[in-house]
Amino acid sequence: MKEISYVITDEIGIHARPAGLLVKAASKYNCDIRIKKGSLENDAKSIIGVMSLGVKKGEEVTLSFSGTDEVEASESIRTFLLENL
Repeated sequence: MKEISYVITDEIGIHARPAGLLVKAASKYNCDIRIKKGSLENDAKSIIGVMSLGVKKGEEVTLSFSGTDEVEASESIRTFLLENL
């Protein structure tokens, strides 16, 4: 299992547009991808799951990757976070 943590720098946090892009990016991979903020954890391939976390600027999220393509997925999602959030 791979895991990455990231502090959100986007002024609005994870709002609808980047949440949709994150879900689209995560859905390209077969591995299970979970996103966690504090004690809340959801499927990163679900727009409702990602949006329901209510992630704001300055908050940390942790993404975990479990499956056959977890290394490729974690590297791609890390790049996505750096470029978009």
